[in-house]
Amino acid sequence: MQSRRNFIGKVASGLAGTLAASSANASDKVLGANERIRIGIIGPGARGTEILRQAVACPNTDCIGAADVYTRRLEDVKRVAPNAKTYLDYRRLLDDKDIDAVLIATPQHLHAECFTAALDAGKHVYQEKTMAFSVDHAKRMRAAYQHAGRERIVQIGHQWTSSGQLPDALSFLKPELMGKITMIHGHMYRNTPHGKPQWTNPIYPDMTPENIVWKSFLGEAPQRPFDANRYANWRFFWDYSGGNVYENMCHQLSFWYKAMGLSIPKSVTMTGGLYLWKDGREVPDTMNVAMEHDEMLFTWDSGFGNERLGVTEEVLGDNGTISHTMQGIRYTPEKKTRPDGNEMAGLTRADPKAHMQNFLDAIRDSGTQPNCPFDIGFRVSIACRMAVESYRQQRTMHWDASREEIV
Repeated sequence: MQSRRNFIGKVASGLAGTLAASSANASDKVLGANERIRIGIIGPGARGTEILRQAVACPNTDCIGAADVYTRRLEDVKRVAPNAKTYLDYRRLLDDKDIDAVLIATPQHLHAECFTAALDAGKHVYQEKTMAFSVDHAKRMRAAYQHAGRERIVQIGHQWTSSGQLPDALSFLKPELMGKITMIHGHMYRNTPHGKPQWTNPIYPDMTPENIVWKSFLGEAPQRPFDANRYANWRFFWDYSGGNVYENMCHQLSFWYKAMGLSIPKSVTMTGGLYLWKDGREVPDTMNVAMEHDEMLFTWDSGFGNERLGVTEEVLGDNGTISHTMQGIRYTPEKKTRPDGNEMAGLTRADPKAHMQNFLDAIRDSGTQPNCPFDIGFRVSIACRMAVESYRQQRTMHWDASREEIV
């Protein structure tokens, strides 16, 4: 592994070529159905390592590169991908013409920067959720995606869209079963032991300016002096995170956005606050979101102090209800309108790495669209940003579809 000091000494010679790289000179090879896919990962932290393990567990897949701003992460990734070359600058990874695809699992504020660079370098991209940090980022990512063309596969990391529960949901979403759907009510609740706040990560002694490229971590975020807590616990701060809206509401939205073809909401109102964890975080620990779609309200509430309500969505139609949990999905008829209807339980199962396998399969078959394509990621990103802006500005936010702006 390169030390940061050695890396900085070499960067000048390699950077000029990196910045000149674009899709125009990238390899356009088409992989065969059984050909080995060589991947790189940008951001092999906890979540990044998890999706990397999924990728290398898929047949004919190798990880040959890893990039992170923290030297410890590059040491840790060797346990999963011992032959991977490691880089402190992700642009050096993208220079490697042998890499076919990249997994991006950086903090949310860096998604657009890495995503656009990866597509410009001619790579296929698995982009962790929430896809875009802001509306501006979403538009920049869309421009890069459109410029890259259909031969570049993009999968957004909303893995529920590859679960067996999605085809079951589609089998229930029939007019005779559901009638007119006017409401989706979602929950997402967790709890942790006293003294162990949700999302808190340890601050290691080696989290120093010598071992973390702080300027690269900040990216386009406001420039601040080095702060190990901001690096380790970036999910606490608005500069880098959308809080639990970006961490979990996005998954519950993506499932139903795909199943029902929902568009960006017309208006979003979010309320809540820091009612439990007084540990310096900025993002709320208790929240309620109401999203108005066309003649349908999608509400979502979440908290970190009690897990009894768990993770659920109830899709409410005047003929029946679809209940979706982490354990399964089922349909229940409304007896007032369907007195002879029967309850039904979803039975379809899926491999835990199905979403990653779907990404790799789509690369090998360029005519296949992945289960969570760019457009779903775009719509979910805007809905999530509307919620964050509503909370921070303490007012209802609206989507101006003609200008593509939150107002």
